Amino acid sequence: MREELERMVSVGKLRPHQLEPVLELATSGFCLHRKWGCGRITTIDTVSGALVIDFAHKSGHAMQMGFAVGKLDPISPDHIMARKLTDLEGLAEMAALNHLDLIRLTLKSFGGQATIAQIQASLVPDVISSDWKKWWEVARKEMKQDGHFTIPLKKSEPIILHEEEVSTQARLLQQLSEAKSPKPALAVVAELIKFYDDLEDKSAAVATVVADLNQRVANHRKQEPSVALEAIFARDEILELSETEAPEGQAQSEEIWADVAEDFTSVLLALPAAKQRVALASFKQARPETWKDELLLKLPEFTARLCGETAKLVIEEEQGLNELKENLGRLINQHQASSELLLWLAKERSDAYADILGPEVFRAMLSAIERDQFNEIKANRLGDFILSDMELLPELIQSADIEVIRDVTRTLQMSTSFPDMEKRSLLARIVKLYPVVQELISGDGGRQREDNTLVVSWNSLETRRMEYEDLVRKKVPANSKEIAIARSYGDLRENHEYKSAKEMQKVLMARKAELETDLGRARGTDFADVTGTTVVPGTRVRLQDLVGTGEEQFDILGAWDTNVENGIISYLTPLAQALINHNEGEDVSFEMGGQTKSYKILTIAKAPVEDLIPAPQAPPEDEEPTPPAEDEDPPAPAATE
Repeated sequence: MREELERMVSVGKLRPHQLEPVLELATSGFCLHRKWGCGRITTIDTVSGALVIDFAHKSGHAMQMGFAVGKLDPISPDHIMARKLTDLEGLAEMAALNHLDLIRLTLKSFGGQATIAQIQASLVPDVISSDWKKWWEVARKEMKQDGHFTIPLKKSEPIILHEEEVSTQARLLQQLSEAKSPKPALAVVAELIKFYDDLEDKSAAVATVVADLNQRVANHRKQEPSVALEAIFARDEILELSETEAPEGQAQSEEIWADVAEDFTSVLLALPAAKQRVALASFKQARPETWKDELLLKLPEFTARLCGETAKLVIEEEQGLNELKENLGRLINQHQASSELLLWLAKERSDAYADILGPEVFRAMLSAIERDQFNEIKANRLGDFILSDMELLPELIQSADIEVIRDVTRTLQMSTSFPDMEKRSLLARIVKLYPVVQELISGDGGRQREDNTLVVSWNSLETRRMEYEDLVRKKVPANSKEIAIARSYGDLRENHEYKSAKEMQKVLMARKAELETDLGRARGTDFADVTGTTVVPGTRVRLQDLVGTGEEQFDILGAWDTNVENGIISYLTPLAQALINHNEGEDVSFEMGGQTKSYKILTIAKAPVEDLIPAPQAPPEDEEPTPPAEDEDPPAPAATE
């Protein structure tokens, strides 16, 4: 073949520098094209100077040799891509029976190293048509036990094939020394612990690991205490496993917890979930007197998994379950339980918590989801779980009386926690258990809700929404903290701070319930469609007192716009109700306070709404409802008409 190609060069059909590349293509018999993939060279025509190649989707393609040099890369018949053309069935059998042989073949095809993405692209779906992830997990475990492969800590880095076997200890210690950041280093230590029995010089390996981890603890203790803690846990685990005496003067987990003081929550959350249990145990050991109260206070800030680990630790203590349930009950009743905490409780749902698992838990869930929406938290794990667990909602409401069920139904209808279709699904679960509430969702119940509607100006509606948000996001949480702090002072019977905080809690929750009811009934308007010909909300009316001799002027506006000093009255007042739907020149009479009032309508005009209703203003930072006197009951929520 060389002689024929040299003859082509001599007659000018092939350039000198193209001879060796063409010869390599001809010798290998297989090639790779960037777009068409692997091809098999079937014909080498030295007369016309062309190669004929069978590609997977382009059979019998002719290409001039000189042009082919720049477009094709020669590959050996043992290359994974070539083998797929010639022996796909054999490769599939190898994938099923000899994982490592297939990995070796693939790595050799890429020059002895390849990334996971390159390996997957070479094998899927032609060789491995089933579950790649499951197949790779098995193959990866086998590679770790074989001394011919180095598996990197980062997926983007290549897996390396070694001709000579490298011991597990040498391979892992080399990776440890090359690990620049803590995360890959800790991953290597986890591997060393896992394959501890395979280490040939255990004492030397342990000494190297402990020294490395102690240095990382010192480097990250101040800036990344969670990293330092994880390194300490790994160090202590390998020391215990090897039964090696700890070096003197090395940092302990108690010192890290002392460093972070009150900011221990962020440290716990920064740890991998698998390390949170041991972290909680070390926190308990570091703060033997206060750990329980501190953890219970921070439950609303924890993830669902961390809530579960905390609960397990607390209930191991005497009276721990009662304290946990008391804390949960308070958070639920105040609607201050986080979505993650409620997600854990919903998943747990054991008999131990039966006395607090009721309709109020579902209402707290709705509040938590709405609060997440306020905070622009996009993940809705609690909402997804409520929808997916068909038994959760029925279990929470099954023991409640019908009035409570009606209230839960109304709350769900007014809630913004779920889109309409998902809300209907949840309402259907309630109706299935309590068919009587169907009337609240359709039919007469629907007309009744319309009758309860409050017409309000947009400004007054926004003012109350701002008050509600301030109450939910600032005042109630602040009050909860005050109660928790006051509880820690001791005897509740003589604890004035606790009693005061609890009284304030009643006031806040009563106002919250009142606002929720009002906002659920409110329908905003700008009175733009008012014509001024008939008395309706949004009109200015001048009246002649038929009993007295004077004239009076009133602006009839929304339910929350009353300002008697400025002549603004709500359309719900007796006077406004008597005037509504009447025209100029008509007489109206109504009773108020046992007396009959009579007026003549002189003029009707459109009220200057924008001049009459102030723009909404957020409540002052220090404004709080005044707690009732000790001998008074807190105000009850507003009744629904």
